[in-house]
Amino acid sequence: MTNPSPGFDLFNTGIYIRWYGVLMALGILLAVFLATYQAKRKNMHEDTVLDLCLVIIPFGVVGARLYYVLFELERYLANPIEILYVWEGGLAIYGAVIGGLIGAVIFSLKRKIRFLKLADLVAPGLVLAQAIGRWGNFFNQEAYGPPVTDPNLLWFPYAVKIDGLHFFNGAVCNCEYSVHMATFFYESLWCFLIFLFLWFVMRKRAKHDGDLFLWYVMLYAFERMFLEGLRGDSLWLIKPGQGFGGIRVSQLLSALLFAAVLIFFVLRKLKEKKEGRLLWPSPEQKDDALSEADGDASKETEDGESPPEEREETSENKDGEEREDEKDKD
Repeated sequence: MTNPSPGFDLFNTGIYIRWYGVLMALGILLAVFLATYQAKRKNMHEDTVLDLCLVIIPFGVVGARLYYVLFELERYLANPIEILYVWEGGLAIYGAVIGGLIGAVIFSLKRKIRFLKLADLVAPGLVLAQAIGRWGNFFNQEAYGPPVTDPNLLWFPYAVKIDGLHFFNGAVCNCEYSVHMATFFYESLWCFLIFLFLWFVMRKRAKHDGDLFLWYVMLYAFERMFLEGLRGDSLWLIKPGQGFGGIRVSQLLSALLFAAVLIFFVLRKLKEKKEGRLLWPSPEQKDDALSEADGDASKETEDGESPPEEREETSENKDGEEREDEKDKD
């Protein structure tokens, strides 16, 4: 089991390009493409999507870094300049999502576009970008799980070899095979399955603005809630030995998000069933309103009454005919 280089020399120019950056850029481009494609279905201009991406991408990068720095504050306060060294690692996906959401809220208020509509635009592309970006962890040899000691399980994608001196939960790992569970791959696969579900199932069945985004949050949080407990590079809210056996930031946040969205879905479903209507406007609300108006007009016609426009026109024609008859008599 061998690992590829984390990067390459660009055409022997001495410019070193990391695969992590290449994969992240590819994921972002695909996310922008999918959001643009989605915009057509929501009667939005493509330029609006591009403008949105110019806002949420930098917000997401800054959020990803600040989230990581916040929970490693002691380290970065000792040498603040390292906060800018993003090429050395230290980006958190939850921070990226939070930062991107802040940017999207600002954009929606500025452009007066419903936020939930924008969130649905980016959700499928976002999770696909995560699926692709996780392979950057493979090239960087990071985001791995516990050591694998069973010689029958030393195969990829179940496990991945980590070269040289490395750490697990802050301690030097002296495992026999230097092979760990490939948790980055498990998450990449799960994110890709979420993308397939959102794109081919929920995109057609969603009844409310925001459904795609909320399903993304719930499904991703469900996976991260378990996998985070396997990783050896977690950010800690309470470190082991300080109480509660240690609490991982992303694991706690994932549990809260999963529970919150699930409870919301259940309560909304029960209330909608009771009231017999959607509590949030559906993506096709305007079309439904038009259909109802057409249906009302058709109903009036079937009952023998003409629509208001036709009745006015008939009345005008009748008055005109009466005036013509009077002229003939004169």
